Amino acid sequence: MSHFSTVKTQLKKKEPLVQALHNLGYVPQEGEQIVRGYRGQTVKAEMAVQMPEGGDIGFRWNENSKAYELVTDLDLWKQSIPVDRFLSKLTQQYALTTVLSATAEEGFEVSEKKNNIDGSIELVVTRWDS
Repeated sequence: MSHFSTVKTQLKKKEPLVQALHNLGYVPQEGEQIVRGYRGQTVKAEMAVQMPEGGDIGFRWNENSKAYELVTDLDLWKQSIPVDRFLSKLTQQYALTTVLSATAEEGFEVSEKKNNIDGSIELVVTRWDS
C-alpha cells in the first residue's frame, strides 16, 4: 500500500521556489492545492505540480521549521531522476534564483555564468560605481 511521504527542505521563500520549479521545467499551481497519490488518496498543499503519470509533487508550509516541505507519494514517483536528485537540483535552482535576485537588488549584473561538468554553477557578477 502506498502513502504520502514528507521530506524536509531548506526552501523558505515562495517566489524563488516557484521560479526554481519553472527553471526545471515544472508548472506549479499556487494556492491551496490537492496532491494526488495512490488509489485516489489526496493531501492538501500550498503549491503542487500536477503530474500526468505517477503521484503529484506538492509543497506545504511547515510552521515549525519555517520552510516548505515536499509532499508526494514516493511509491508513485515517476520522474526521470530519483527524489533526492530532484531535491538537489531544485535546491540548486532555488539558491541560484535567490543569489541572482539579491545581487540585482544591490545593483550587480551577471557578467558570466558557467555550468560546470560536476553540475555546479559559477557566477561572476559586476557593478559599476560612479
